[in-house]
Amino acid sequence: MGFDDSVLICDEVDSILIKILEDNGLKISYEPKISPQEIVEKISNYNIVIVRSRTTITKEMIDKAEKCKIIARVGVGLDNVDQEAAKAKNIRVINAVEGAMNAVAELVLGLMLSLARQTARGDRAIRNGQWLKSELKGTELKGKYLGIIGIGNIGKRLGRLARALNMNIIGYDVIPIDEEFSKEVGLMKADLDTLLQSSDYVSIHVPLLDSTYHLIDAKKISTMKKTAKIINTSRGGVVDEDALYDALKDGRLGGAALDVFEKEPAIGTKLAELDNVILTPHIGAQTKEAQSLAANVIAEKIIQILRGVI
Repeated sequence: MGFDDSVLICDEVDSILIKILEDNGLKISYEPKISPQEIVEKISNYNIVIVRSRTTITKEMIDKAEKCKIIARVGVGLDNVDQEAAKAKNIRVINAVEGAMNAVAELVLGLMLSLARQTARGDRAIRNGQWLKSELKGTELKGKYLGIIGIGNIGKRLGRLARALNMNIIGYDVIPIDEEFSKEVGLMKADLDTLLQSSDYVSIHVPLLDSTYHLIDAKKISTMKKTAKIINTSRGGVVDEDALYDALKDGRLGGAALDVFEKEPAIGTKLAELDNVILTPHIGAQTKEAQSLAANVIAEKIIQILRGVI
């Protein structure tokens, strides 16, 4: 059974997404460089709208989306879609959290290793003609305490990877943490303050909501070990970057690795001045495997919704 729904794809996606939808009869308009104003002008013609990170679907766009049934994000977060406006018009909003699970967890692990051994600093030094062998005495991850804030799909995957390195796992979430997973990795449940006070590494995996904005602020950072390190691959606004900068500069925190920022692109951020920081340009889900999987997941979800299965 084929469908005759029309689809507007506003960002670059893996070709498998287009193939699956076309094989099911959907009509595709692939416009990965479309501007916000062009979306406002064209969105009324489409039943389904697909985005990644570049495009934000605003209330103005949704108000014009007279035929729209589904807005899909080929990624994890949904903060670039006005979900309240979509709900008011009975538009389904879906994402592909499954797609980025392993990619993000592996990035966090890589960032932790780089922070532990100061590999990024060593690389920069050699490029600048310096040989910092005596200065770059690192630490090992084995036996260290990893605090995971948010034990969803990504948090669980990270926990399993870290446990394989014989790290100790502390977990915090606002919803109950799965008991089987806790037993599997030996996770110690804690409130947020206890997690921050006890952890050598803190990795953040929560959505950006009013309740999580600046969840990690100056007060929270002040309770952490001076040698502790923060890794944020969730959303930039979850960490107060000014407070983080001050703590890192003053030696009140050991290090940080950020893949997300309050303002992106984060060109010119003052965090780039510091040697104990690793900065990456929001590449958590930027692997061939993750993009292909996310595209598959979104395509299948769309087909199932159209069939009335989910």
